[in-house]
Amino acid sequence: MLKCSRFCSFNLTRKFHASVIVTCSSTVKMSSTGDLARNAALTPEILQRFRTNFYSEPKNCLAQNACTRTDPLDVCMSRKQLEETQHVFTHKVEIEGKPVTNQKTSGRCWLFAALNVMRVPFMKHYNLDEFEFSQAYLFFWDKIERCNFFLYNMVETARRGEEVTGRLVHFLLSDPATDGGQWDMFCSLVNKHGLMPKKCFPESYSCESSSRMNNILKSKLREYTKVLRDLISKGANDTAINECIENQMEEVYRIVGICLGIPSETFTWEYYDKSKNYSSIGPITPLDFYIKHVKPHFNVDDKVCLVTDPRSTSPYGKAYTVDFLGNMVGGRRIIYNNQPVELLMKLCADSIRAGDPVWFGCEIAKRFASKLGIGDLDIHDYKLVFGVDVTVGLSKADRLVYGEGVMNHAMAFTAVSVGEDDKPTKFRVENSWGDDRGEKGYLLMTAEWFKEFVLEIVVDRKLVSREVLEVFEQEPVVLPAWDPMGTLAH
Repeated sequence: MLKCSRFCSFNLTRKFHASVIVTCSSTVKMSSTGDLARNAALTPEILQRFRTNFYSEPKNCLAQNACTRTDPLDVCMSRKQLEETQHVFTHKVEIEGKPVTNQKTSGRCWLFAALNVMRVPFMKHYNLDEFEFSQAYLFFWDKIERCNFFLYNMVETARRGEEVTGRLVHFLLSDPATDGGQWDMFCSLVNKHGLMPKKCFPESYSCESSSRMNNILKSKLREYTKVLRDLISKGANDTAINECIENQMEEVYRIVGICLGIPSETFTWEYYDKSKNYSSIGPITPLDFYIKHVKPHFNVDDKVCLVTDPRSTSPYGKAYTVDFLGNMVGGRRIIYNNQPVELLMKLCADSIRAGDPVWFGCEIAKRFASKLGIGDLDIHDYKLVFGVDVTVGLSKADRLVYGEGVMNHAMAFTAVSVGEDDKPTKFRVENSWGDDRGEKGYLLMTAEWFKEFVLEIVVDRKLVSREVLEVFEQEPVVLPAWDPMGTLAH
């Protein structure tokens, strides 16, 4: 007899002598002849047939010998594709940011990618050989703002009547202190808190390895959630709730400040340009530094974020948002302007030809050779090694539906090659994993890989047609908090 712990649905193609009844925590009733049980069980005879068939094929034994001694993906690596991959492009931004950045074991790729894009025009204007904005500075403020945002979301869910054991609250409690983020979340941080050079607020242990700090914050945020829900159940007014959250946030500030350090209210930045000339800016606040020295060359409000969600439930030319997605009370609303992937690819190429790198979000794990830094649909020959293909069995839309595909990493495009038809064929990618992968930290991705795994880009609004920009004026369709398009790049 089969036990079912949650609602199930079967599409039965065979005729049974008795019906199958399925309910939550119920018993699946079998026919008297036991057809379903006989077909469902892995009998010794079936397992013996699997074993015999496996060892009857010499290629399986060769693949087993290789894969039990090394990384299976390295075994699947296509030598032919590797030989045909060259880091040479028809169009490239004038300068690429130096040094190559490294997020270490943290989920800050969205911050690194955004700051990598932003530093290019800044370095050009100030004639700099190398420069980094402080990723730690924005990480500090993201932790503070995100915890406050989470606590007020918990109040909102309680007032909606959402049960703590329900899907929504359970989902939000699953990772309340994540490092991941989206472009609009980056814009909210910059517009409120500004920027600092990395030399003025350098990395800390918990910046580069954030799990210990995050675990402390998760524990406290879940504890605070119970306190707030208990207050609301007792009829507490807004003043009492605000006072409670303020006290909770003072503890959060203390934890984050101890782990990351607390940025100074003002700083002075001293530097040499390429000609070895000394200059100094400051004392200045981080917000004034952004407004006076960065914004004239890179204004986050001049950039627009476009996504490509091919699911039939999300028509193109429409605006979407995700319930409870964000990182700041009063911050920018996260809007998804859904467009075909071909348009996103064209705009990336147009931006690079105009001299501007492109922030983008993608699913990095599929058809990607990490050490070599190559994203190519043919870089791994799974069928040769395993006798089955991987990834291509589901469309891009179906991967989103069935949990096989989400945006989980953000990087920057800095170069593109176009063919005779003026369509992109490959892209150069600036990553934030250090300089020991790909070509000194830079990756290569084919246009076909882009179509399958890129989900989000950011370009200057001057490149985008009025028709596409008008989508931002729509009232967005609200997707549930757990929708795959709400997954954060980390």
